[in-house]
Amino acid sequence: MKKILVACGAGVCTSTVALQKLKGKFEERGLIDQVKFGQCSIADLPVTAPNYDLVVTTSQVTEDYGVPVIFGLSFITGIGIDGTIDKIISELGM
Repeated sequence: MKKILVACGAGVCTSTVALQKLKGKFEERGLIDQVKFGQCSIADLPVTAPNYDLVVTTSQVTEDYGVPVIFGLSFITGIGIDGTIDKIISELGM
């Protein structure tokens, strides 16, 4: 079971939108049963991220949290979502 953490500035608005779209895409691809999701703010990443296999952020971050971080603005804009999903799946080795 892979664990994905979705983070935004406050951990509420854009991360919720991104999380719902991310779940929908994993469901479309038949992978929803292979992942668990979490949600937090960017400020919580140093403590929370190490408990996950991958982080998706809606804000650019430069810190190293010890796990891969993928910029997920496509989940907000709607542009390039499938490419972002492909990158996430590849990074997780699924």
